[in-house]
Amino acid sequence: MEWLIDLIGPGHTELASTLVLYSFVIASGIFLGKLKIGGISLGVTFVLFVGIVMGHFGYIVNPEVLKFVREFGLILFIFAIGIQVGPGFFSSFKKGGILLNLLAVLIIVLNVAIVLCIFYIDGNTQISALVGVMSGAVTNTPGLAAAQQTAGTTEAINIMAMGYAAAYPLGVIGIILSMLIVKAVFRINVDDEIKAIEEAIEGSQQKPLIVSFEVTNRLIDGRTLLQVHQILDCDFVVSRLMGADGNVIIPTSKTILHVGDKMIVVLSPADEHKFEGVIGHTIDMDWEHVQSTVLSRRIVVTQSKYNGVSLAQLRLHDGYQLNCTRVNRAGVDLLASPTLRLQVGDRLVVVGDPNDIERLATRLGNSMKRLNQPNLITIFVGILFGIIVGSINVGFGMKLGLAGGPLVVAILISRFGYKLKLVSYTSSSASLLMRELGICLFLASVGISSGKGFADTVFNSTGMWWVIWGFIITIVPLLVVGIIARGVYKINYLTIMGLVSGGCTDPPALAYANNSTGSDAPAVAYSTVYPLTMFLRVVAAQALILCLF
Repeated sequence: MEWLIDLIGPGHTELASTLVLYSFVIASGIFLGKLKIGGISLGVTFVLFVGIVMGHFGYIVNPEVLKFVREFGLILFIFAIGIQVGPGFFSSFKKGGILLNLLAVLIIVLNVAIVLCIFYIDGNTQISALVGVMSGAVTNTPGLAAAQQTAGTTEAINIMAMGYAAAYPLGVIGIILSMLIVKAVFRINVDDEIKAIEEAIEGSQQKPLIVSFEVTNRLIDGRTLLQVHQILDCDFVVSRLMGADGNVIIPTSKTILHVGDKMIVVLSPADEHKFEGVIGHTIDMDWEHVQSTVLSRRIVVTQSKYNGVSLAQLRLHDGYQLNCTRVNRAGVDLLASPTLRLQVGDRLVVVGDPNDIERLATRLGNSMKRLNQPNLITIFVGILFGIIVGSINVGFGMKLGLAGGPLVVAILISRFGYKLKLVSYTSSSASLLMRELGICLFLASVGISSGKGFADTVFNSTGMWWVIWGFIITIVPLLVVGIIARGVYKINYLTIMGLVSGGCTDPPALAYANNSTGSDAPAVAYSTVYPLTMFLRVVAAQALILCLF
């Protein structure tokens, strides 16, 4: 039994003992993180607490091994985050997202301001501890990771981890509590908010609408679809057209319309009345049961050479006699405009002869098996350049580091990688695996290394103040922004819940918001502010360390 004690006992740094330790910490942490208290779970963050407990009881890892695992886990996690948020990073500034992002930035500014006030007023607390407390207070692990990598010293890394762990539990509670306080202050009825946001959704442009029309306007009899497009001045796609003789064709811009023609059109909901006023009335028609050789099929883009190619470049009309009616990207239907640029993983809905569809499918790939294969070249090229970018001095001695560099490069690759023929598509399961594996390795390493002095540091007056400061850092900015959002800008409460959750990049708070309202509206606001917030959280934590450490 001595071999077993050597394998699982504390104080051993052999490779086998290290692997056993990491496996136990991660498995136990994930299991405990799934347990819910009051409908809320801490998720993967519990890996940090299990690591702290094991470190407290004398379990150690070779310092060089621990540093490698910690930094490698950090890079995997940050790069996966960047690939995930990248496509929405720039578009999040459009339309109503500007206001939400400005409010999210205000949350971050207030967080940093409170940290600076505490630092200068208290005078005895290290900035490394306060940065850890701030990261825990807003439940932002990437910010903690970036600050630790920037500080570099073992002592600073451990103190940050202790501050993070001390502030994290009340951080989650504080985020949810701020939602409840805003609700009480403004006497908000959630059912009324849900109704209001559903009415707003119905009145706005949503996913493309599929409607059947009959041509009844004699003024357009004999005109081509191109001329009709110029008259309407809006984007639409006529998927199929059935003439008076009952024959179904795939129309082109040169197709001439006649009174009595029936067509199925894909257009924006806002343009339906305009189309009806020019073409004719809508009709109920089951096109699937119309006798015709014209069929509708989905084709998946899996050939990397079509990454970034516009729909117009496929020449569907001339080369295949096909119409593309819409493109589904990451579960969202997009109108198939000629200027829309394709990405690997896009699903094209095309209409035409089965043989022509098959030819196009062969050209574009249409292989789900290929999509399941991770694009390792893009991942490691991104990591390579991310580390290079992170090592560049960007001014005032500041570097983006192993956290900021890969994050910036991943965002740019996911948005503009097609121009360099880099395929950024990663299946959701592969992306989740990379992200979760990275964060588990990182949290386990941080917990094990900081566990030795955790109890002595946290369970005393110092630790008590960390908890208090963390709660202040959490709730004050959220209440200020929540009151401004509701009182000044009259933003829907469901949107405020998503703003608060996204401003702290906190999935447990988002889960609470979704479950308590039964609406996806909080998730929409969360995804709007999340990319910019995540980026600024990483930068803010690093800046505090570089300026005051």
